[in-house]
Amino acid sequence: MGHTFLLEPGRWVIQGNWLERNSQPIPLKGLTLVVWNRDNWFSMATKLIFPNSDRPEISFQYKGRLHDGERQYNFLLQHNILGQIEGEGWICPDTIVQRYWVLSDRQRRSGFETLHRINDNQYYLTSGILVGHFLDSTIEANLERQLH
Repeated sequence: MGHTFLLEPGRWVIQGNWLERNSQPIPLKGLTLVVWNRDNWFSMATKLIFPNSDRPEISFQYKGRLHDGERQYNFLLQHNILGQIEGEGWICPDTIVQRYWVLSDRQRRSGFETLHRINDNQYYLTSGILVGHFLDSTIEANLERQLH
């Protein structure tokens, strides 16, 4: 059973919640587009919006490379709020796990994402952003592949 998220081109709809310390969950919606080229480079663009909230949208633009048969990869990420980010990912049997760190950041922000495969067309995302050693925010969301 292989992964369809990230390892195959596709469009994914995101729906879930953003959580911060001492506040109520904020509903979020979004879309992720995954594209591959011939040299084993992938690009991934994500946009998150917060309906009925004054929270600004968040956008991510990934670029990474995964060689055939490999399970680990590195990526660069441009985040509209955090700035430039570097990270690594692991392709596990049932999950895709990513860890990243914000470059040139005095707050020492970093984060992680775990995408748990439910089936070929659904994943469950949990992620978090840390400031130093403390959890600052999390996301819990469902990802569903849009079929043509």
